[in-house]
Amino acid sequence: MTQMKQDIESRIAIYALISRLMLVEVTEDFLENIEKDRDILALFPNYAAWSKRKEFSTKELIEQYYNVDFTNLFLMHLVPYESFYTRDDQMIESGGDNPIVELYNELDFRVQLDEARVVSADHIGVELEFMYMLCTAMQKALEAEDEEGVCELLQVQRAFLAEHLLEWAPLFLINAKKESRTPLYHDGAELTLEFLLSDYEYINAQLSQNCNTDGSTQK
Repeated sequence: MTQMKQDIESRIAIYALISRLMLVEVTEDFLENIEKDRDILALFPNYAAWSKRKEFSTKELIEQYYNVDFTNLFLMHLVPYESFYTRDDQMIESGGDNPIVELYNELDFRVQLDEARVVSADHIGVELEFMYMLCTAMQKALEAEDEEGVCELLQVQRAFLAEHLLEWAPLFLINAKKESRTPLYHDGAELTLEFLLSDYEYINAQLSQNCNTDGSTQK
């Protein structure tokens, strides 16, 4: 469990970063937080090297480039909702019949659709935020030395990635990377895809090393 304690902060930070990037338009504060942290900025190499960052103010970049790109990717040309990819009729399930809502409710995760400006709880940004919440809960379990709780949360995380995010998000993210007009969203899509795949492998490894198949800890 020692290694998980070392890893959980970075997992929380990345899930917080990518969920925020894909939920709403960026702000000057959000971009400043990326730029002042070398480790985070290194995750956005094309953005870091983008010449227009020296030509325009952050406010101008947001208004003229980032907001336009966000609208194109998340509101106009692509559909960032799981049900669109998994339903035969490609309809977005925005009501209570969406199975993901039941899962959220079971784990006391509430989605404020109006505040998030999304039409359904299976938006990629919301699903990433759910993983952030699960990681935060796991951090508390680690601090409390609740090893069984940690194993149960790892199993929930693995199932959610396998049955939801990894079932559809890679296709959306590949398209978002291709359609992006700014290095910020190009890098963001690539980062999200690579992180989801690596985090799934990481979770499997931790379960194999520390937990039994029934969710109990290995003695």
